[in-house]
Amino acid sequence: MADDLRWGILGAAEFARKHMGPAIHAAAGNRLAALATSSPAKADPFRAMAGEIAVFDGYEALLASDDIDAVYIPLPNHLHFEWTLKALEAGKHVLCEKPVAMEAAEIDRLIAARDESGLLAAEAFMILHHPQWQRAKALVEAGAIGELRHADVAFSFNNPDETNIRNRPETGGGGIRDIGVYAYGSVRYVTGAEPEALDARVRRENGVDTWAQADAVMTGPGGKFTYAGMTSTRLAPRQEVVFHGADATLRLPAPFNAGLFGEARVILRRADGTEIVERWPGVNQYVLQVEAFAAAVRGEMPYPVPLEFSRGTQLMIDMVFSQARDISW
Repeated sequence: MADDLRWGILGAAEFARKHMGPAIHAAAGNRLAALATSSPAKADPFRAMAGEIAVFDGYEALLASDDIDAVYIPLPNHLHFEWTLKALEAGKHVLCEKPVAMEAAEIDRLIAARDESGLLAAEAFMILHHPQWQRAKALVEAGAIGELRHADVAFSFNNPDETNIRNRPETGGGGIRDIGVYAYGSVRYVTGAEPEALDARVRRENGVDTWAQADAVMTGPGGKFTYAGMTSTRLAPRQEVVFHGADATLRLPAPFNAGLFGEARVILRRADGTEIVERWPGVNQYVLQVEAFAAAVRGEMPYPVPLEFSRGTQLMIDMVFSQARDISW
């Protein structure tokens, strides 16, 4: 492996062009080296960003290149498992967009392939690389809010375009797979808890969930607490996570798209009304994710979001789907 971790991207997705491509290009110790796309026009923005980037007209051709160490996969959801597995078989480290698979059993196969290959494979769960989430976890674990009794999450945006891949059942669309990953995984990360019992209600349009409410009893090292998580792709943009303790609340008002939705803040509000606000302006969680991945590949640190963690979130997603009662209005 060269001094820089040499990255290839499978597909010229908009998210790769706007966020992860620039993050790979900016991350210390990393280099955006290749892109696989059959569209020269889609390759142009990547060439403008990284002038020496190699462009392959097929995914297999990129995976066969000896000049690539790691691949980033921003393909539609239903292709994540297949191409993560192919990348590992081709001898590449893999960072795949969420959800890395469509069900927990597929992640079991990815874990086995990762272990057999000795390579790093992970889901691109970028929020846990942001210091606001690391701080939230530390505060809850230190007892800053007292006994945790409830966690409340809301994550929504409005995407009514039926042709968008997020709204197509054949591509693994729907709000739960797109943003439920964050609503469920973020609370699991902070608390170390898993759902003991769960109830869910879902509204669907054209075969995909456009609104979902998951209510659960969670059990973790700190004991039991209740959880309520709402996701929607048909509501005005909203993001918020609140950890509600016996002595205080801890609120993250821009938990998932920090810097884009709003400033990254952790707000500790005590029972007497006093507040302590911590801020992280200008932090790019995508760059931090890429740098953490490269450090793990080099053996400098364990990767903080292993596939085992992603499997736990996928199990909760699977539980939501299995328990969901369809509603309409």
